[in-house]
Amino acid sequence: MENFILVVDDEARMRKLIRDFLVAKGFNILEAENGEKALEVFMENKNKINLVLLDVMMPKLDGWSVLRQIRQESKVPIIMLTARGEEQDELFGFELGVDEYISKPFSPKILVARVEAILKRTIKDTKQVKNYDGIEINKEARSIKVDGKLVELSLREYELLIYLIDNENIALSRDKILNNVWNYDYYGDSRTIDSHIKKIRHKLGKKGKYIKTIRGIGYKFEVK
Repeated sequence: MENFILVVDDEARMRKLIRDFLVAKGFNILEAENGEKALEVFMENKNKINLVLLDVMMPKLDGWSVLRQIRQESKVPIIMLTARGEEQDELFGFELGVDEYISKPFSPKILVARVEAILKRTIKDTKQVKNYDGIEINKEARSIKVDGKLVELSLREYELLIYLIDNENIALSRDKILNNVWNYDYYGDSRTIDSHIKKIRHKLGKKGKYIKTIRGIGYKFEVK
């Protein structure tokens, strides 16, 4: 299966650097030099794009605007490339549906590793459907249904819920959740997790009660 990655950055040198490293790993690259072009390329190729690398600061349309419009069409994994390290910006991005952040300057090898990790998690499934009191998990289809109705979750929300369910009845600290779901040491605020949990609970409706808050520790999934 071929993997297509859309690289969006207004700096030609940065696009070339990313392209060279990803092509060397066997990825197919599509490029855009601004936000408007990014949306044009994405809409033309959205059925084959597996991941988007998206710069925040760009002419015509910034990364946030592009992100919002892509999220109206697709749940494709999106990694934001940003020179900003401010926590509030990252929290804002996660609310909009960002799956990962990489701050400039970055190591191209680390970028490739993050891309490979996200794609591996995205396509990793087991041919199994499980039901937890009306919450139906289909890992092969990467879908969640509540009482038979499909629930739309972002990639990060899905992975967080699956991690909680796979560790049913186990109290998980926020640090453990960050290290396992985000797949690297995240130095931001724990509000990132709290924000995701709040959105997941809302989307699960009455079944959201099965995600328990463990005061002073973190969360656990428990069906009683």
